[in-house]
Amino acid sequence: MLALALVLTGGCGTGLGKPADDRKHVVTTFTVIADMARNIAGDALVVESITKPGVEIHEYEPTPSDMLTAAKADLVLDNGLGLERWFERFVQRSEAEHVTLTEGIDPIPIRNGSYRGEANPHAWMSPRTAATYVTNIRDALIRLAPEHAETFRANAEAYLGELAAIDRYLRDALTDLPSSQRALVTCEGAFSYLARDAGLREAYLWPVNSASEGTPQQIKATTSFVRRNGVPTLFCESTVSDRAQRQVARETGARLGAKLYVDSLSGPDGPVPTYLDLLRHDARAIVDGLRGEAA
Repeated sequence: MLALALVLTGGCGTGLGKPADDRKHVVTTFTVIADMARNIAGDALVVESITKPGVEIHEYEPTPSDMLTAAKADLVLDNGLGLERWFERFVQRSEAEHVTLTEGIDPIPIRNGSYRGEANPHAWMSPRTAATYVTNIRDALIRLAPEHAETFRANAEAYLGELAAIDRYLRDALTDLPSSQRALVTCEGAFSYLARDAGLREAYLWPVNSASEGTPQQIKATTSFVRRNGVPTLFCESTVSDRAQRQVARETGARLGAKLYVDSLSGPDGPVPTYLDLLRHDARAIVDGLRGEAA
């Protein structure tokens, strides 16, 4: 009986035999910004993503459990720029501070389709633009837990150095690429910020993931762009079907390059378990593809 009593009383409200975790709790809307926040927070805070690895973020539907998680959070981080169209419902019961990580970024407008004129939300896909996310996370964490401010500043500085190295690699590797080949063609228009910062023209089948992906008009326009520019390699993202892009490849003779990752990290045993892994994977795939070296 004594042993049983010790088991039952050993955890203070967090489950049988499980010690309480009194660290403050940060909740993010998707895995990419959760990984950024974990790198800056270190062990000082608990960071959780509402969406899981491999989940498409745009049309996500928050569950009652998600709502409860947000209600208990000390800080909620979202991307903004219209990415999480479900966000207001997600935080309706939360009294936590809410920080939008694209605050301070100059948004690139979507140039066609039903989203024409709206901000492109995929600012994290450029390592240069992602620096704003890092500084916004750092400042939010300092406000939340000022006793760990020096840790947050040091971790953020190291992380900014990693982002700068990826940015240099991408731009340096594309320096001697002929101007006619400096074009990035993807399924979703998720690379506008990366293309701008790397000096690439951009084309895509659809601007934001939706039910009307790969229409005949989208395929025709993308095929025309690929032919005009002699683009050697096309790309598609991990969370969508590449069927329409394969049709463009057949009609133009271009190859389909390595799968790109955008909205979600993989699991720990997958190809992009961290955000830095995601950026490095995509940068290498794009460089190899535009150089005609894609497998």
